[in-house]
Amino acid sequence: MIGISADFDPLHKGHVKLIEKARKLADRKGSQVIIYLNKGYSANHAPFFSSFKARSRMALEAGADRVVAIEGLHHRLTLAYTVPIRIAMMIEDGVEDYVDAADISTPRVEKLSQEYARKGVFSGIPRHLPNRNVIRWFAVNDFLYKNYKRKMKFHIISEYKMGGEKISGREIRKEITANQLKIPGNVKEMLPDSTVDIMEEEFEKGHLPGSRDNEIIINRLNNYSRSKLLSLAHLNADAVNELVTGRRYRMENQVWASLRKAGYGPVLSRLAISAVEQDVSKEEVFNLIGDYEAKGIIPPDMTRDKVIERAWFVSSKSSRGISSSDAHKMFRKGKTAGKPPIYSLDGGLHLRSFEVDSLEDGMHAEIFVDKRGDIACQIRPTGRKIKSPLKLPANQATYLRLLLDSHFIPLHANVVKKEEGFRIRIKIGG
Repeated sequence: MIGISADFDPLHKGHVKLIEKARKLADRKGSQVIIYLNKGYSANHAPFFSSFKARSRMALEAGADRVVAIEGLHHRLTLAYTVPIRIAMMIEDGVEDYVDAADISTPRVEKLSQEYARKGVFSGIPRHLPNRNVIRWFAVNDFLYKNYKRKMKFHIISEYKMGGEKISGREIRKEITANQLKIPGNVKEMLPDSTVDIMEEEFEKGHLPGSRDNEIIINRLNNYSRSKLLSLAHLNADAVNELVTGRRYRMENQVWASLRKAGYGPVLSRLAISAVEQDVSKEEVFNLIGDYEAKGIIPPDMTRDKVIERAWFVSSKSSRGISSSDAHKMFRKGKTAGKPPIYSLDGGLHLRSFEVDSLEDGMHAEIFVDKRGDIACQIRPTGRKIKSPLKLPANQATYLRLLLDSHFIPLHANVVKKEEGFRIRIKIGG
């Protein structure tokens, strides 16, 4: 089978060239062209302009034989995780050849991808590298050979251009929206006739472009507590505090402004907002990654334990006066902390006497970072809410903060009664 992974939102003449290349390969081999089409959310974590059904029709009209839905990934995971999952799915389905477009030669891509394939790390590919997502696909394809003892053969064609410019799906969508869902002539030139017909039919039927459920997003961001927000995937402590500070929200662009203040770029902002929209918890993502780890799809340096180990290493070095950035560099070079990470720790509380009387062993506690940046907890005895900063050794506080800032490591906390008094026991992971 010949495979293409795509959004096709909408399918334009550049995409047609991909399918034409795949079609030639398939006809020569007596095979089929299969489109692995993202559903629900795009690869860049945004809702789709055109429906999955419409985009599937576009692909089939352009010469594909079959469409396979890729769903449930792009509101939960970054590209570093979704790419291995998608490639593994294609290899397991029997795809032998993969077609993509790039303004970079195949030998150049292969050379650039070798280092990432060797390390098994597919995040942080520098932005200055040309066609870095193609580089990621090459690297993952090589990495997964160890798992499947086979890999797809890549066929890279030049990116199709009109007037010297690459066709942009974003600009196509923008112009159609600005033209009140009428496809202007300059946009029609970029689209095959079949895509134009399908889109116009969709608009005539009242099938409007997909959008976010801003009512749900705004309601959650206006009402969720710090601890609840911090339990959602892809929200770190800085983002949560900026989101809480920015309340009350009325429009999505206000949410974007708060995320920008927290240092979130466009891609991570889209992913975080998608996670809020679907109420995706860190535990849900943690367990999802675990399922793929069990299948050997997640590289060793991207596993859940490795994320925890990194936080433990950085915290141990920080306690010795080494900066976090230098500690991260040391970890990437293979340095270890010597002792394995702890997965459970106890924090002390600042309590008044009447608050102590209302606590019981085993009560659930919620962990959050307060507006001063201190790690704190909240306990809810009957008829009361108790908040207290946690008393922790410096290295454990740093360790917890790094884990709280991770995108998918969950923390679970309970009250425990010890001889010296009540403590909060925090367990790391699922």
